[in-house]
Amino acid sequence: MSGGVDSAVAPLLLLEQGYQVQGLFMSNWDEDDEGYCTSAEDFQDARRVCSKLGIPLHRANFAAEYRARVFEHFLAEHRVGRTPNPDVLCNRQIKFGVCFAYARRLGAELFATGHYARIARTSSGYQLLKGVDGAKDQSYFLHSIDPAVLPFTLFPIGALDKSEVRRRAREAALPVFDKKDSTGICFIGERPFQSFLAQYLPARSGAIESPAGHVIGRHQGLMYYTLGQRHGIGIGGVAGGPEKPWYVAAKDLERNVLVVVQGRDHPMLLSSSFRTAALHWLTPLPTPRPVACTVRVRYRQADQPCTLDWDMHGAQVTLGTAQRAVTPGQSAVFYDGDTCLGGAVIETVAPAQRMPARRDAPALRMPI
Repeated sequence: MSGGVDSAVAPLLLLEQGYQVQGLFMSNWDEDDEGYCTSAEDFQDARRVCSKLGIPLHRANFAAEYRARVFEHFLAEHRVGRTPNPDVLCNRQIKFGVCFAYARRLGAELFATGHYARIARTSSGYQLLKGVDGAKDQSYFLHSIDPAVLPFTLFPIGALDKSEVRRRAREAALPVFDKKDSTGICFIGERPFQSFLAQYLPARSGAIESPAGHVIGRHQGLMYYTLGQRHGIGIGGVAGGPEKPWYVAAKDLERNVLVVVQGRDHPMLLSSSFRTAALHWLTPLPTPRPVACTVRVRYRQADQPCTLDWDMHGAQVTLGTAQRAVTPGQSAVFYDGDTCLGGAVIETVAPAQRMPARRDAPALRMPI
């Protein structure tokens, strides 16, 4: 029970199906003094929902486990210039890790969440499927959970779309039927990302360069930027140059330089292949390899055809169509139709156009 509408409708549906249901609210982040963490408010919403449904509510604090297993990894990835996805790690380590185990210790036979995903039992075992609502499908974030938990997991709203979930909540007079969806990373909340990260990682300013090596500005710290980013770079037009927006194309950690290009589909932003870390499979290993399947390199991306080959150390992914801003640290998640096969963290990317060899170049004059 998160205090939101999705996890409120989930127990409602289970009660209608005859299950004995109890709620569990988990706290994963220590409260701060800035008012950005909504855990206390969310807990009160969860209490009101459980009171309306007539079920007990347990509360557990996993802040120490979250900091050790998720947040420290989040910081380590940013230190080396990568862009991690803590929600993927949270699902594996916390929700379907320590929280799942905690619920089992309380005596739970099954573990249900408000994720937009489905589980199917087949002759080869249990499979993770996409949620019916394509705009809300959360299988991407669930691809790295232990497949051993699938037989004991329920996703009650996975076959519904969001509008139907809200309708069911409204008809049942659940107090959160019109509560807005949470966005962003849970431990950051609505606060500015840059100021939050600066509390843990010291910023080191450096040059912003064009691919040719022209200095066109200053960045505040490489950790604050991600590939494909347009807003927040802090540079405008260049005197004598085209009036196109700038996008982050690369990070040169050795020189502490941010490389930017003009044009959303600049060749340096496009990639036809990439390498991942070791694969995490939810299904039996496909044979023979390489395998033709589809992949998502970011949440809510349409499935992209690809060829997947792997060994014990990682996978080589060749895309049918070059994709924009494939980002090290993010997850590549593989599918066969609606079935989520598994995924891996993106390690290295081969851009359609590599950065030219560095040469000394003067700073370009920026208009005043």
